[in-house]
Amino acid sequence: MTTTALDLDYSPSSLVADLDRYLARYADDSARARDTLRVHRGLPCGPLPEQRLDLFPAAEPGAPLMVFVHGGYWQELSRSEAAFAAADFVAAGISFAALGYGLAPRYRMRAITAMAADSVRRICAGRAELPGAPSAVHLAGHSAGAHLVASALLDTAGWRAAGTDAAAEIASATLISGVYELEPLTRTYVNDALGMDAQEAREVSPLHRLTAGAGSEPGPVPGPGALPPLVIARGMHETDAFGRQQAAFAGAVRAAVGPAADVNELVVAGRHHFDLPFDLGRPDTVLGAAVARAARFQR
Repeated sequence: MTTTALDLDYSPSSLVADLDRYLARYADDSARARDTLRVHRGLPCGPLPEQRLDLFPAAEPGAPLMVFVHGGYWQELSRSEAAFAAADFVAAGISFAALGYGLAPRYRMRAITAMAADSVRRICAGRAELPGAPSAVHLAGHSAGAHLVASALLDTAGWRAAGTDAAAEIASATLISGVYELEPLTRTYVNDALGMDAQEAREVSPLHRLTAGAGSEPGPVPGPGALPPLVIARGMHETDAFGRQQAAFAGAVRAAVGPAADVNELVVAGRHHFDLPFDLGRPDTVLGAAVARAARFQR
């Protein structure tokens, strides 16, 4: 594939007529949530200034918590645009948090991936001290955020080394329109800000980690019970690259975990890369219903 063709294949906006419309809705719905719901803004979940979350607690203490990790190809957007689903979850009695992380080019991909995983570990380990004392932590990520959530799920060795088996604390995970093998991106416009070489791309690729371990110290391939129930979803109207990425990752999870794998792979009709996330907390949609089933939310 030529560089021009690869650029187009990894450009989800190439299939969307008005990208700004969806970016504006992320921001507007998130601002509305902050204006109308109880929110604890900028709660620290790590030592770096970017490791912060905005938490919208449910009315009742002990409710489950959905932590959402935004997209933007690891170089755009923030937690300020990532609270658009807060109202849906809070109305259903589920707390919601929008997680922030450092962006490229200030941070390299190794650092971004490690930062997000560290934040997730700290959220899980310290959930009893969070507002509302969540009973369980569920994860969801969109696009680059799906990559970071998948990476966090596979980072169990690091969590255990820090004294917390946080993997057992993650009750479910939803990956929306993710990229799980980053080597192709080294040959696209996306890498202009990321600056990855092939080695770094392999190290931070969840797909590579599933089959070969991460970096110079390969970790164990997840076995039965190592991963929580997963929803892996994309819109029908996405580029072929995102279809290949999802199919490869879902297949690798099933191969690694075996018959015990709880994986619901979705291709959602009528949705594309940028509007599918709005369905996350809506149980009357294909994605929202799948999330509720995987998380065992009582609706």
